[in-house]
Amino acid sequence: MTSRGAGTAFSRIVNSRLLNDYLHRVFTSADGNQPAAAYRKNLTFQNLQEHLERLLSEENGSEDSRDQVAEGRLGPSTVVLDHTSGFEGLLLVDDDLLGVIGHSNFGSIRATTCVYKGKWIYEVLISSQGLMQIGWCTLNCRFNQEEGVGDTPDSYAYDGNRVRKWNVTTTNYGKSWAAGDIVSCLIDLDEGTIAFCLNGISLGTAFDNITRGAGMAYFPAISLSFKESVAFNFGSLEGYRPLQDPPVADLVKARKLLGYLKNVIHIGIDVTEGKLVEKDTSMWQLQGEPTVLITLAHIFNYFSPLMCKVYLVEDVLMTFLLSILERGGAVEAHPLIQQLLNLMWLLMEEYEVHECLKQLLMSLLRAYRFSPIIPDLGLQIHYLRLTIAVLKHEKSRKYLLSNVLFDVLRSVVFFYIKSPLRVEEAGLQELIPTTWWPNRFTKEGKESKEVKEESAEERLRRRAYERGCQRLKKRIEVVEGLQVQILKLLLNNKDRGGGEASRYIFLNKFRKFLQENASNRGNLAVLCPPEYMVCFLHRLIAALRYFWDGHKAKTPASLSSEGAYVPPQLFYNGKVDYFDLQRLGGLLSHLKKTLKDDLAAKANILIDPAELQAVTMDDLDEDEESATSAAQSQRPSAALAIGGALARPAWLSSPTLGRANRFLSTAAVSLMNPRRPLGTLEKIKVLTLRTEQRTREDIEGTHGNEGLLLGRPPEEPDQPITENSLLEVLDGIVMMYNLSVHQQLGKMVGVSDDVNEYAMALKDTEEKISRCPKRRRDIHEELLKSQKVFSEKLNHLSRRLAWINVTIYSKEKMQDIYWLLRVCICTIEHGDRTGSLFAFMPEFYLSVAMNSYSALKNYFSPVNSMEELPGYEETLMRLAAILAKHFADSRIVGTDIRDSLMQALASYVCYPHSLRAVERIPEEQRISMMKNLLAPYEQRPWAQTNWILVRLWRGCGFGYRYTRLPHLLKTKPEDASLPSLQKPCPSTLLQRHMAHLLRSDRDLAPSFLNSVLNQLNWAFSEFIGMIQEIQQAAERLERNFVDSRQLKVCATCFDLSVSLLRVLEMTVTLAPEIFLDWNRPSSELLLRRLAQLLNQVLNRVTAERNLFDRVVNLRLPGLESVDHYPILVAVTGILVRLLVDTDVQGTERATTVLLADPCFQLRSIQYLLGHAEPSALAAAAPPTDKRHFSLHTYTEYISTEELAKVEKMLNHLSEESKQAAATTLPTSEEDLCPICYAHPISAIFRPCSHKSCKACINQHLMNNKDCFFCKATITGVDDFTKPASS
Repeated sequence: MTSRGAGTAFSRIVNSRLLNDYLHRVFTSADGNQPAAAYRKNLTFQNLQEHLERLLSEENGSEDSRDQVAEGRLGPSTVVLDHTSGFEGLLLVDDDLLGVIGHSNFGSIRATTCVYKGKWIYEVLISSQGLMQIGWCTLNCRFNQEEGVGDTPDSYAYDGNRVRKWNVTTTNYGKSWAAGDIVSCLIDLDEGTIAFCLNGISLGTAFDNITRGAGMAYFPAISLSFKESVAFNFGSLEGYRPLQDPPVADLVKARKLLGYLKNVIHIGIDVTEGKLVEKDTSMWQLQGEPTVLITLAHIFNYFSPLMCKVYLVEDVLMTFLLSILERGGAVEAHPLIQQLLNLMWLLMEEYEVHECLKQLLMSLLRAYRFSPIIPDLGLQIHYLRLTIAVLKHEKSRKYLLSNVLFDVLRSVVFFYIKSPLRVEEAGLQELIPTTWWPNRFTKEGKESKEVKEESAEERLRRRAYERGCQRLKKRIEVVEGLQVQILKLLLNNKDRGGGEASRYIFLNKFRKFLQENASNRGNLAVLCPPEYMVCFLHRLIAALRYFWDGHKAKTPASLSSEGAYVPPQLFYNGKVDYFDLQRLGGLLSHLKKTLKDDLAAKANILIDPAELQAVTMDDLDEDEESATSAAQSQRPSAALAIGGALARPAWLSSPTLGRANRFLSTAAVSLMNPRRPLGTLEKIKVLTLRTEQRTREDIEGTHGNEGLLLGRPPEEPDQPITENSLLEVLDGIVMMYNLSVHQQLGKMVGVSDDVNEYAMALKDTEEKISRCPKRRRDIHEELLKSQKVFSEKLNHLSRRLAWINVTIYSKEKMQDIYWLLRVCICTIEHGDRTGSLFAFMPEFYLSVAMNSYSALKNYFSPVNSMEELPGYEETLMRLAAILAKHFADSRIVGTDIRDSLMQALASYVCYPHSLRAVERIPEEQRISMMKNLLAPYEQRPWAQTNWILVRLWRGCGFGYRYTRLPHLLKTKPEDASLPSLQKPCPSTLLQRHMAHLLRSDRDLAPSFLNSVLNQLNWAFSEFIGMIQEIQQAAERLERNFVDSRQLKVCATCFDLSVSLLRVLEMTVTLAPEIFLDWNRPSSELLLRRLAQLLNQVLNRVTAERNLFDRVVNLRLPGLESVDHYPILVAVTGILVRLLVDTDVQGTERATTVLLADPCFQLRSIQYLLGHAEPSALAAAAPPTDKRHFSLHTYTEYISTEELAKVEKMLNHLSEESKQAAATTLPTSEEDLCPICYAHPISAIFRPCSHKSCKACINQHLMNNKDCFFCKATITGVDDFTKPASS
């Protein structure tokens, strides 16, 4: 206030008459009546304190009796939950010790006060409708993770989830509860009864004749399962005493003082006229009037201490502030709240205003969290508007942000919109009166591709349902808009008065929040619930893009949010802490040692040698405040801080205070030291600062300091992106998605699946009703009952699904996830250009790129189509290029992320649309991808690689055009959905690349094919060994079951064998010269190995009444995919290509090798067409009903042309085998190869002159250079021909 104004106003204070009138108008008596001016005492500021004390002491005498200790009650006057000794299991207790969340199987906790005489009550506000038992217990009750309140003799409980009462035994009682309900627990120790009320309505007496007498006192108690939550209120009901009396005296004082405060706001002094005037309270301001200020100071002298008590803050202050906003309009239209907060900071002690603001925010949070859902979400909107009004006050916002909001997950609760578990209570029936669900399903539960004509009635229902969904969406968007407003306030970077701007406080708190959720993945007590994280992510994206595009408008040269990405230098310059999260290249400490030269050359960054030494030490002292970066050292234990551990205080020993572990996280980040301009050759040395020590300069940078962007590599464009602080927020959003958002998106799809299942059941029931004979009324009535149950369930689920689709799967939410996908793609592309420094990128960027695409394709598709998103085709191609390049990237060392990349690529080539995206990437990248896929199958996860190659081939192979295994459709049509396969979508382009590589690279083909043959030999041998064990187990009388895991492994080995055979078929078809052009050094050997394996497979599978037949006929669950057809058509495809679809020379060579193999049996080839040997037919005469396998029975899957080729092959082999038998001369045993005893000796080794057949020595020399016999090193192999004379 100016001196001039102060002097003028102060002169007005001495007008005693006007001051007297003003003070009497402000400080009215309790009855509200003012005595006439002639009879009232003259008031001045000198006697105002005495007058105020007299007013406040009125009517307080009658309250003294309430402060006496109530008879029949033992314990402290303030009743809270006993977090020190009265609990069992892992629980999460709120700061006020009244709210509790279960974090173990079945945790129990009791209150600090017990009763032994009289009638008492307490209340519980239900936040979730899951498994809980609420009631009373004695001190002697002992609970565990399986038994809780009501499971022991002297404990009694009500369970509204299962609608039962519990006291050792259980019986039906009461009604089911839902989130937002209030359960009253009543105990009458005079009559010995216990009863419960739900929302004020009595459920009747639950227990009578409860144990009473000496030593028997009952505590309020609860047991609750994982993630269930409640809040206690030890209030009262007529006829029953509360366990804790409200602070009536303080309440009366606070309300009186608030009334005086309102009077000050209402009454103004018109000095010119010398009278008091009524003022517009909404626009009231403290304009430097000493009279008003001194009056307020007297009020706050008494009001301030009261505002440190949570009961009074919630009942008096919060109610008053909410009433201000009830007049409607925007929050900005009510500046009175800002003026009141200014008064608090001016007239209250700092510790008082801190405690008051904390309790106010906690009360708002509790009210928002527990308020029931009503159709217009009015309660939630009410509390959010007041939260915004409070946070608009800069000083209050900064205090709350620094000390309250991000501690114990508080702020995240404000961004969550809880889903209604009871549709009726949420008013969704009024909002969505007409329900609808898709009614076109196949037996597999998928929506039918054949779109049937929609009836007029269905169309009307669907449109009415969609209108209801739109009404719901508009109401939820109001709440979401308010939540985004809160984040915009927290991300404000212009409020620099009195310290750091809000955004930089938020950044440091947000980073710590991420660390706790990333570093404590196994500690459920400190994790943010996934459903909260999903809502927080979407609101944060909206706020971030608002500021990002706002910066773009001011700085046109910067990027818009559509092109947002995280620059690669954030990953290695140490400015942003990634805790102990895995990098693509491994541990950060390892990367800093191995890539320190690259950092110096590309980014001008030098690693401090002292830091390198520290991160290699295994024995860092636990009490040492080390300066090492959090991401550079492995965590010795979960209780230790990463960058130098803090000892765990004794007050944290209680698991109920698990959240307090947050204060142990001392995350540190590496910051660059110099603040002066850097020369082009000058290097920067890394130093370390804690997250909370960072300032605006450390993040945004100043002249000569690039802040977060320090160490820009030469590949990165010198173009402004956006404000550096927004880059860190963006990085945190990507991390949030990886932590739990993707998992939650997949989980919520279950509701849609439930709708599909019930819709199928309803449709099936209606069909049965239409077919039911009229004479069977009993069946008809049961079917009608089922129809009613399914319809009611579908009505409930369809309304709940509408809520989920609006809050989680709406078009706007889909666009957020799509934007996140594009951010990750762009970030990976920029990081890839940095060469070796790409290894510093955290793994979660690749994970989020893959998972977000999967979510868009699988989770949002029932509601919105991904193909409608802008730039969809280009995004699909860019992601395909990333998968194709990085699945075999040597810079990526983590096995998990490499497997994920391989699986994502396998999924990509499975669908036509994404496969075409792979075909659109540059040719050089496609060829490189195929070359990596054709690397030998040793020392790497080859099964996924083989799967990809098989998918590229499916649709081109012999009899390989099926979508479901044919034998399953014949034998068990009702289980046709078990081995679900995608429709074939072969890629001829990628096949051509594969053929070119195999032909042109003489070393690639032999190494690849030998590895495939080795794996086929292993897989099929394992399969045969396992079915032998399965057959033996099935034949034992004492054991008629087989281990399901063994069956699963057996089926996997069979599937691997089939897929390996298909890859061999693909290779033989695309590049037959690899086997048939014997000018190639390894062709003959490869052909012999192939023939040997094909004969082994045929002999094992086609033998009459063999082991394979017997196991297939058992039809064991888990072995559904094991059958003759898949494996025999794969072998047939290879043989047809070698013996029929090739030139004369190739056919001769293939025939010669096949017939020369000692395992060859013509009967196996005849088996394919159902031709059995005469002897076998005679022996098998009795079981005439058994049908032999024959390719002729699969005409839907095998074309006539293919069958003709098999006939031609059989005739050819029959003729050739007869001629070979006629011309083959008997060979003496001495002339046979001493290794295989199958082929004549045809090779002699140098220098030792030992002999074998060529096949054996060639295969041996692939892995070993020593002689079979003398172990001498073989220098050469010559042809051997036995002399004619001998």
